[in-house]
Amino acid sequence: MKIKVQKKNPAGEVTYEYIGNLLSRDETTLVLEALFDRADMPFMDVVFKTGDRFVEYYYTDRWYNIFAIHDRDDDRVKGWYCNVGKPAMFDNGVVSYIDLALDLWVSANGRQTVLDEDEFNELGLDSELRQKALIALQELKAYFETKRPPQ
Repeated sequence: MKIKVQKKNPAGEVTYEYIGNLLSRDETTLVLEALFDRADMPFMDVVFKTGDRFVEYYYTDRWYNIFAIHDRDDDRVKGWYCNVGKPAMFDNGVVSYIDLALDLWVSANGRQTVLDEDEFNELGLDSELRQKALIALQELKAYFETKRPPQ
């Protein structure tokens, strides 16, 4: 089944959308697969290549999503890109989330890098929303230190 993914800014406007294939779904989690459809792009310690396979985990009860990124040539996991944002919403073949700019990159070797802190600070979020985002970032960091990450 095809699923439309919509990334939205804090104002609720769609800033990016694409189509993925549903892999599984339960009450709180939707897992889909999408292929990277942009030109090859160096990022951190890897290169995202056209055709890389993203296995994406969206949650209605967590303030983040997780993308396991697989190489197009040998399917090895390059790393995990995690977006901090409001819990995902699933509705009529669409999964959407409000992106709060703060991201976590986890390399295949486990090294963690927090990204876009300046962007996050510039959003001017109220203290409650800001606190929820920072708690989510800490949850993500702990998750990758203590659990086997999703593949």
